[in-house]
Amino acid sequence: MFPLNDNGMISGLLCGILFGYVLENAGFGSPVKLSAQFRLNDWAVFKVMFTAIVVAAAGLWLLRIGGLLKPDSIAVPQAAMAASAVGGALVGAGFAVGGYCPGTSVAGVFSGRIDAAVFIVGVIAGTAGFAAFYGATLKSLKAAGLIAEGDTFTDVYSVPEPVMLGILVAALIAVFYFGSWFERRRGGPVTAEQAVAGAAPTP
Repeated sequence: MFPLNDNGMISGLLCGILFGYVLENAGFGSPVKLSAQFRLNDWAVFKVMFTAIVVAAAGLWLLRIGGLLKPDSIAVPQAAMAASAVGGALVGAGFAVGGYCPGTSVAGVFSGRIDAAVFIVGVIAGTAGFAAFYGATLKSLKAAGLIAEGDTFTDVYSVPEPVMLGILVAALIAVFYFGSWFERRRGGPVTAEQAVAGAAPTP
């Protein structure tokens, strides 16, 4: 039976529905909008996601130093920086080729996009393959010394959290500045109407 008796499950489900609704209405459920990011025409996706990362990082840090959040109250996977870099590159390649990420593909399916359903099949197959080889891969990474000691970037490289947050904020400002410059040079961002219609501005 689906465990809806858990408050965490219910809140996660509701947040997921709201997230999908916002994604679709912003045009982020369209592969046209997402593919435009890789053509440097439209930086909306990067701007939104990077802003969310910086706000979450700053908020969690402030809650910890304010004593409102225990340091061990959030589960953080063991760091594997080299493996994460490879995994990130593979996810980015799939993003560029398919025009979706796992979250936007679900939004696309519920919007009636067949290509999003095909993408999800690939996500499921890739996840199954990852799960099948996870144990052996983890052992190999540990043997090669690619599992860094520490749970976060600041732990692994001994970078103070305020410094790391400063770097993230500076990078966010740069993303907004150069992203807007690229958009002006390459025809402007894709509007929600163009995303739904499957059209993109030409440079």
